[in-house]
Amino acid sequence: MQTQILGLLTPMMALLFAVTFAVFWRVGRMKRHVLGFGLGYVCFAVGYLVTHFLPGDAFYTFHTTQLFYTLGVTFFLGSACERVGQKLHLPSILTIYAITALVLALAINFTNDAGPALILVNIGYGAMYMVGLTTLISARRRELTDMAIIFLIAFATADFFIRPSLSVMFEQTIPAGEYQQSIYYSLIGLVLGVKNIMGAMILIGATIVEWTNTLRESSEKDSLTGLHNRAAFEEAMRNIIPRAQTEGRPLSLVVADIDHFKQVNDIWGHQSGDHAISGFGELIAKMVRGCDTAGRVGGEEFCIAVWNCPNEPAERLAERIRLAFTSLKHEGLNDDIRLTASFGVATAHEGETYEQLFARADSALYQAKSKGRNRVENAEVQGLEEAAPLEENEPIELKRVAEA
Repeated sequence: MQTQILGLLTPMMALLFAVTFAVFWRVGRMKRHVLGFGLGYVCFAVGYLVTHFLPGDAFYTFHTTQLFYTLGVTFFLGSACERVGQKLHLPSILTIYAITALVLALAINFTNDAGPALILVNIGYGAMYMVGLTTLISARRRELTDMAIIFLIAFATADFFIRPSLSVMFEQTIPAGEYQQSIYYSLIGLVLGVKNIMGAMILIGATIVEWTNTLRESSEKDSLTGLHNRAAFEEAMRNIIPRAQTEGRPLSLVVADIDHFKQVNDIWGHQSGDHAISGFGELIAKMVRGCDTAGRVGGEEFCIAVWNCPNEPAERLAERIRLAFTSLKHEGLNDDIRLTASFGVATAHEGETYEQLFARADSALYQAKSKGRNRVENAEVQGLEEAAPLEENEPIELKRVAEA
């Protein structure tokens, strides 16, 4: 009875960890790889319970256990790889499982000794972990939590290859019917318990770090567009500008403003205005590079810091965004209405602060507004004309789609 109770500790711990990851995923609204870790622990628990309660000499025991352990390994490795933007090669996992299951069936038929079957299935798991390990090592992410997970998988890989052979060598013959009473079974229960705890602590720690980063990033994001909010954008710029000057890289700033936005809200309502802002933000996010930084810095005003980009390419980027926006349809507006936007472009000078750079780009935007809107003006162009003052109650001039 005592052995039976002790044998339940490992699967019960695995189920507890599964619930923990499920709570993280649900409450923290985290990505699906967190749920995948939980599903992996569920499969590990079921596999161990099958081994614990089904007769060791039954043909189906090893195969059922192998199925659930393989599912657990697949969930675990697939989630670990997806977490760092990699994809586990599932055909390799399936091939290893199929070959191992086939050889396992032959081994069970030819001998009552559980030793060869144990070595075989564990080598199969080790090979699966090797596939996951090579995939993770090829990922670009190298944060502390990523390295800890790589260490965890490397440790598991070595354990699967080494432990079964050493245990079987020590115990020699393990009759299948006496498997649950063998030294190997007691050892594997201890090892699995330690691995469960160690793995769960590393994965839970990594999940907490992810959750913290997600909460921090959500506080820095604009809710309508998903871009940086004003505070986050300005903070990023105060880091980007010194870095660009230190590395000798050009940095350009594009400031954009949706034309006649007040009239859009007045005519079609604030919800339609929100759709227009959201659409413009999504368009910007699609058209900038991963190294660029974009933010919504006002009601309908946006900024793009174009990294390692001289003045003329930045102006061309602004022009591409302007043209794309003129053809964008917006929910809530008449079908024949298209909105426009005006742009100002400036490139950072030596020793220039963000406030100075923004002031010049914003002045160029003001020029674009004063010259009729729906255009790009460049602060670096010499001899810009003095802008005429804008009228507050200027009549709306929304662009209509030409009739066929």
